[in-house]
Amino acid sequence: MLNTEGFSWISFARTDVGKVRKINEDSVLDNGPAGVWVVADGMGGHAAGNVASASIVNSLSELKPSEDADALVSEIEQRLLDANSDLLRQAAERDDKQTMGSTVVVLLAFGQKALCLWAGDSRIYRLRDGILNQLTIDHSKVQELVDEGLITEDEAESHPEANVITRAIGASQRLFIDMDIRDVQQGDRYLLCSDGLFKEVTKNEINKLLEQGTPEEACNTLIDLTLERGSRDNVTVIVVEAN
Repeated sequence: MLNTEGFSWISFARTDVGKVRKINEDSVLDNGPAGVWVVADGMGGHAAGNVASASIVNSLSELKPSEDADALVSEIEQRLLDANSDLLRQAAERDDKQTMGSTVVVLLAFGQKALCLWAGDSRIYRLRDGILNQLTIDHSKVQELVDEGLITEDEAESHPEANVITRAIGASQRLFIDMDIRDVQQGDRYLLCSDGLFKEVTKNEINKLLEQGTPEEACNTLIDLTLERGSRDNVTVIVVEAN
């Protein structure tokens, strides 16, 4: 449990290989004492996605609590940039030259604020007063089509290019990390997840289940429902609550 200026942050994280994949390419960090939570999803179909996601999480796991928000954000950005360079180097040294990449989504609790950083299509949602909002915007081909008005959000879920992401750690020499900062209210719940969750569970279902029980119970219910539905991909969930 983390205490920051009147807020107590409680969190629970779980990851599962799912029902189809043989290797879990997701990695997760639940670092409550530092107010940092991370989900990284190794790029499916590419070499060593599990190595890529683990290297990102391992780097961010070394973060220490800080009273300087700007310095902490800068350190996170630099660690992600360093991870990007390292994965590009490792890929270049491979005989097959295949990409070693991973999405990443980071939630940082600091005082009365919550900061989201991301690259790829892993997501952060916020549940407030019974209303679920997605705080991140997917870096994906289908999101670009939605933004252009060519398909609807519902059509995006079943689009043949739904798995094509346009940004990831280790995918390009030039890495851009998106950031968004939000005010925190008592009772807010944040959900970090890989795409293995929202491939199987609808937004309305996430809304309903995230409201129920403790963060641990909500996390386990979401994972268990995903597994019941066949879990075609690895699935990772972190539930974080501000009290």
